[in-house]
Amino acid sequence: MRRSDIRQPESGKLSMRLIQKIMLHGRHFIKTQPSSVNYGIDGLLVIGAMAIAANNNNLFAIRLGATADQLAMLHFFPSIFALVLLIPAGFFADSLRNKRRMISVMLLLAAFFFVVVSTSAFVPMHTVSFFLIFFALAAVSVNGLYNLAWQAFFPEAVPEKERNTVLTFRARMTMIVSLIAPLAIGGILLSVPSDEGKIITHQIFYLLAAVLLVINALHFKKIKAVIPAEPKRISLSEMKTAGKRLVGNKQFILFTLVILFFHMTWHMDWTLYFVGQERYLQMNELLLSITPASGMLAQLLTLKFWSKKSARQGPDRPLTYGIFGLALNPVAMIVGTSLPNPAGTIVFLTLHFVATLAFANIMLNVFQCLLKVVDEEYRSFSISIYTCLIMLSNAIMPRVGVAIYNGFGGNLNALRMTFVIAFVLRIAATGLWVLRVKHFKRTAETNRL
Repeated sequence: MRRSDIRQPESGKLSMRLIQKIMLHGRHFIKTQPSSVNYGIDGLLVIGAMAIAANNNNLFAIRLGATADQLAMLHFFPSIFALVLLIPAGFFADSLRNKRRMISVMLLLAAFFFVVVSTSAFVPMHTVSFFLIFFALAAVSVNGLYNLAWQAFFPEAVPEKERNTVLTFRARMTMIVSLIAPLAIGGILLSVPSDEGKIITHQIFYLLAAVLLVINALHFKKIKAVIPAEPKRISLSEMKTAGKRLVGNKQFILFTLVILFFHMTWHMDWTLYFVGQERYLQMNELLLSITPASGMLAQLLTLKFWSKKSARQGPDRPLTYGIFGLALNPVAMIVGTSLPNPAGTIVFLTLHFVATLAFANIMLNVFQCLLKVVDEEYRSFSISIYTCLIMLSNAIMPRVGVAIYNGFGGNLNALRMTFVIAFVLRIAATGLWVLRVKHFKRTAETNRL
């Protein structure tokens, strides 16, 4: 009898023990961390839906006949709708005894709009405009109204000491799906030979996103509020009081201004990042999908490290690394487009991966920093004001980036110049955040004395 034949049963036993250990660990985690599990499933479903629906919406718009200016509208329209809806929605959410219901309704509404979006190619006139408007309605339902209700409800469902753990697990689940979905979608689109077939495939993706959102709406019923906030009346006097409290909240004002400037520097190249990849690096569907997937892989690999750092130091200081990391994305585009292909694409993807090694801090810590400075009595209203300003940046800054690019000549040199400006502004945003952290550290020390 060969020695390998003797050892095989032992290796089989080791495999079974490993599987049993993993299963026991999983059961223990599910039993002891129900909030993490429920919010992890929520993250998988909602981010999975948006990854499927929004990951290649630029390509779908182009195949419908969209111009570069219309591509910028993909960010503009959702943000404008959010500006109109979010502040009244904030007051409405504060008046609710059960904010969870609002979350489910927004998910169902987004699902409906994605079903409508899937019919865009059948509209004979103003096809691109039809797509842009209904995609914007779906996007604002998820990224605006769902997020508002979700952020207002989260502190009611998860005590402060558990938040970093729950958000870390949810982030891990969203990163896994955000890693797999773009690669799968890119591979499927690349395998479809004709533009007509690709359009049909996009339509199927929107329908699949709708199904995931419906499932999530049903799943969210499992999550209960353990620290429910007292509902507020919707009245003119209550609105005035909320406004005065917000203006007098210096920590919230300073946090919002600094983070708003950071988002403005981040949003300005969103359209141009796609233009650089598609036009100048000539990346196909699969390569376009590798960009977000590699970024998610970098975050997944570093999430545990940044989570421990946030648990030890609080969210403010680690967030500095995340803001600085995004300053390196323009460098990836500048260097990548300065080299001939395929070397340019390889270098771009490598530098993009390096730049996103600290990005997990953005997902983990911006929201936790926000919760530290909002007025607990008018939490939804404060979050709606903050979100409105971020969405305003999302509406304007991609168009500003395109305008700068066109102003420099709309060519490769113009693209590089625009990314140089983005890099300088992001370094400035990092500096402002560092000053803000130091300012409140000194203030806290003074108050203790």
